[in-house]
Amino acid sequence: MVYQPAAGARDLLPLDVAQKRWIEDRLQQVFHRWGYHRIITSTLERMDTLMAGEAIQRQMVIQLQNAEDEELGLRPELTASIARAVATRMAGTTYPQRLYYNANVFRRIWENRHNRQQEFYQAGVELLGVGGLLANAEVLLLVSNCLAALDLQNWHLILGEAGITRSLLNAFPENLRAKVRSAIAHLDRITIDNLPLTDELRDRARIMLDLRGDSADVLQKVSSLGLDAEQQEAVNNLKSLVELLESEGKFPIILDLSLIQTIDYYTGIVFEIVSSSESQAQVLGRGGRYDKLLGLYHPQGDDIPGIGFVLNIEDLYQVLLSTQQLPQETPASNWLVVPETPIAHAAAFAYAQKLRDSTHLVRVEMDLGGKDAAAIRQYAGDRNIAQIAWIKADGTPTIESVR
Repeated sequence: MVYQPAAGARDLLPLDVAQKRWIEDRLQQVFHRWGYHRIITSTLERMDTLMAGEAIQRQMVIQLQNAEDEELGLRPELTASIARAVATRMAGTTYPQRLYYNANVFRRIWENRHNRQQEFYQAGVELLGVGGLLANAEVLLLVSNCLAALDLQNWHLILGEAGITRSLLNAFPENLRAKVRSAIAHLDRITIDNLPLTDELRDRARIMLDLRGDSADVLQKVSSLGLDAEQQEAVNNLKSLVELLESEGKFPIILDLSLIQTIDYYTGIVFEIVSSSESQAQVLGRGGRYDKLLGLYHPQGDDIPGIGFVLNIEDLYQVLLSTQQLPQETPASNWLVVPETPIAHAAAFAYAQKLRDSTHLVRVEMDLGGKDAAAIRQYAGDRNIAQIAWIKADGTPTIESVR
């Protein structure tokens, strides 16, 4: 019998780990520079926690059951878990809270494909306890900093505003609103054309489908839809955000007010980070504002504003793989310490530890016996080890450069 990982799971070998860490370390440095602190939440959550915000479809969750017959699930994303932790365990905290995560998530993918991946790695941030223009701008500029740290080229941000789009849907009959919303979310013109709508509402739906492109053009189009005072204020706030981002330099934005989820998760801006190559566009991450989510977990139901984003490590890896930036081999050890005789074992361990105690990272391997000098040199050459230290019984080293 040949043992394999479970369907949808996979192993990461040392080179895979080195490449993954290369991405994660650069993102983490950016998060630290912006004042974000890491949070680690449970891999297992109660199903009622995961379902509270209706952000996740139940069938996507890999479910488990414990001895008390509680319904549990492997987390399919991190925002709900962080919202639960902050609302229930950080009472009296000072806001804003800047949190980041680097973790694995699990999703059941219902497609007719054997071994479809079900475990994913993500890194992202949540900025909690503050709303408004500056908080929105901070998160989007942080996205830009993250991609710059990876030297990622040819990307753009698709920016929408769920509150505006949702309010525009209120003009449609209540019994058709969900269908119109789904059609807009999926850019489904055929459904729009076949719904029992008046000519005026059908034209409105078609305009909403086309609210995508240059920010000035989109804002002009949406203003033609007869906005009330609240809607116009939201449009003005979106305009101010775009102007602020563009004042920071080249910030590649496509405004898209048809960018709306079919779930009531986001309450304000929503966005996707997209890499565009000659072959195809690939979504590398997404995010948005969710000002009602934390209130679902708060003991007194208090709303706490929040905004965040997630970057998909595997998707970043696929884009970066062609750039030759990622490590092409596992990190080599700096030293191989070899006791020349059995009575030199203690001296060899002591010398190896002295090397490891350097203020800089020094990778030191011990030869564990069973090889002659030629085989030891062959091993060091195969592993790209820089130097061999041959240790005598009195601790005296003889240093040999391998390369």
